[in-house]
Amino acid sequence: MSEIVDILISASFWAAVIRIASPLILATMGELICERAGVLNLGIEGIMVIGAFTGWMAVYQGMPLWGGVAVAMAAGMLFGLLHSVLTVPFGLSQHVVGLGVTLLATASASFAYRLMLPQVTSPPKITPFQPLYIPGLSDLPWLGAALSQTALTWFAFAVAGLVAFTLYRTPLGLAVRAVGENPAAVEAQGLSVTGLRMGAVIVGSGLMAVGGAFLTLSAFSSFFFEMVNGRGWICIALVVFGAWKPGKAVLGAILFAAFDALQIRLQQTALGAVLPYQLFLALPFLLSILALILMSRRAEVPAALMVPYNKGER
Repeated sequence: MSEIVDILISASFWAAVIRIASPLILATMGELICERAGVLNLGIEGIMVIGAFTGWMAVYQGMPLWGGVAVAMAAGMLFGLLHSVLTVPFGLSQHVVGLGVTLLATASASFAYRLMLPQVTSPPKITPFQPLYIPGLSDLPWLGAALSQTALTWFAFAVAGLVAFTLYRTPLGLAVRAVGENPAAVEAQGLSVTGLRMGAVIVGSGLMAVGGAFLTLSAFSSFFFEMVNGRGWICIALVVFGAWKPGKAVLGAILFAAFDALQIRLQQTALGAVLPYQLFLALPFLLSILALILMSRRAEVPAALMVPYNKGER
């Protein structure tokens, strides 16, 4: 027990928690925007993969790091456009389209990787974002070490704040929330349900791709296909955990990241010598499922989520 307490109070543990949570926050905000507008985007896993690949490849080809972030976002928005066209105006199954987008995006990344790097046996490395030095804050004991993060991590938290402000403090946010609850009322106000939903999916998909790009441009320095490793599906669960509210979703991402960082460190303790490592790998998912069950019982699902809307219907 004392070893667990030592882990929980260490600055390096909380630095890892914030770092692990950052891509989850970005992708979760993207999924939350989509679902708030009434569209379930199951393409998130593949969009994160294509974002990780395109951002890394852009930097590998000579673009600056923020240029890689922009390329990743553009790639995600392109797949978001495909998803939105098929699900919003055409009204196709959001489940089927989302899974198709995931398969297409993942396969596209694999094909492009082998096409552009045919003779490479191991992924080339790039120089990723480095932790920022913030005068005054970085010199603080414990807190400075815990907050020693890259610019992309601070960007993730800024995006979460911007999403929360937009959804609850602007007319655009009100329209997005309304189109996920009562699209007929939105149309009665002279607004385009199709435009709002498609815009939400495109913007949300761009954020998902940036979440994937975080893995190659900030957390690691190269690309490999297993790096997303189910994070997209976790982000869908985090939206439910957060009851479709940005603040709670961020807390859920931090909670999952804490479980993940804890299991890595527990493997290095005495427990790691007697328990199979598979149990530690499953720990964050088991605890997250338990938290999801407890929190989602009182969650209010957007009334028009996954409900196609045709203009003129009531």
